[in-house]
Amino acid sequence: MKIKLSALVLAVPIALTTLTGCSMNDHESDKVPSAGTSTSRDASDVMEKVSSGIYDLIGVKGKTSDSRPGVMDCSGKDKKTYFRIFHPWSFYPASASDLDEAMKRLKTELPKHGWEIVEYGPDTSKNKNLNLTADNDKKKASVNIVHMEKNDPPKLSLTVVSGCYKVPDGQEVERF
Repeated sequence: MKIKLSALVLAVPIALTTLTGCSMNDHESDKVPSAGTSTSRDASDVMEKVSSGIYDLIGVKGKTSDSRPGVMDCSGKDKKTYFRIFHPWSFYPASASDLDEAMKRLKTELPKHGWEIVEYGPDTSKNKNLNLTADNDKKKASVNIVHMEKNDPPKLSLTVVSGCYKVPDGQEVERF
């Protein structure tokens, strides 16, 4: 468990660096879009639904990790009233041979469901893992998917990140 948790702790900042929010294609990668007004809990529920929608697009049998969303800061904004949600999770296909099919389906299906693929190709790791990053302007969310075929067991590592939310007037960001 400690190994998996520390791998997650290392992977989340890397994925979050990659995911700058929606509109990455507008050449303002440091500009995160507004996702509106929400409590942290409600925004967390929204990001879980976004993750669930992505899971539905995978289209091959398998299981997912049991992970919950977390809260992070909106760069350059008041930490008491602005926040983003990140939801890291993994997909483990029932058969290792289905890993490629899962990634191919996501590359094909995400654009059909409002996602724009903004990056696709091998990363700079020793394993040259295949990376897919996509933005959904309507959902004010981004997803980074890493195809980790040399992992034991093989998996897709996914991180969904929201745009920047503002809490309702008179409330503060709840951190979890």
